[in-house]
Amino acid sequence: MARLRAPDGCPWDREQTFDSIKRHTVEETYEVIDAIERKDYPALCEELGDLLLQPVFYAQMASEAGLFKIEDALDAINSKLIRRHPHVFGDVVVESSDDVLTNWDAIKATEKGHGSAGLLDSVNRAQPALMESMGISKKAAKAGFEWANYEDVVAKLREEIAELAEAKAGGDEAAIEGEIGDLLFTVVNLARWSKVDPEQALRLTNTKFRKRFAHVEACVGATGRALSDATLEEMESHWQEAKKA
Repeated sequence: MARLRAPDGCPWDREQTFDSIKRHTVEETYEVIDAIERKDYPALCEELGDLLLQPVFYAQMASEAGLFKIEDALDAINSKLIRRHPHVFGDVVVESSDDVLTNWDAIKATEKGHGSAGLLDSVNRAQPALMESMGISKKAAKAGFEWANYEDVVAKLREEIAELAEAKAGGDEAAIEGEIGDLLFTVVNLARWSKVDPEQALRLTNTKFRKRFAHVEACVGATGRALSDATLEEMESHWQEAKKA
């Protein structure tokens, strides 16, 4: 990376900045996730290499600016892992993974000086909305702001569906958007109560939809027609075939 960024290196690499590389970091992260979901381990090996390039790239630019080196970043995470695992590297006793997470949050709050900050301030606002919602709901639940049981969450879901229908009937676009957001947030809480990662669940459904729709497309295409020429009933029939398969 230092060679690529050198005066006689690669023009493209030399032009990059922290901001210009950000989108590549996000892209490489999702390509790693995709390889894991497809259980394509040769691809995962390659994608992990691509992902590892990102911190190397950032660290090289930081080193050139006199900010820090890659060794500093590695020292920081090593120290953090030791500090936040006192049950492994110290004499703290834990009974479950929940205890581990509780200790982690307490240590993190001490490190960041978040003692007087809002409870939800530690939830990353920059992550995908489903992940942020899960983080928010977990924090709130841990503080006691929680439903009594799963059935109450289901009841809340029905309430939000009714409120969405009311907003839809009123034709208020802002209200509709707000109610859809409320509905999605409640679904995230259903996922939390079911111990399901909503982001992962939606990605799996996206993959499933892609496969079934590809079958519909192929069946219609085999007749020499475009999808736009097929009836909804015909496409539904092919969809059910894919679902059974």
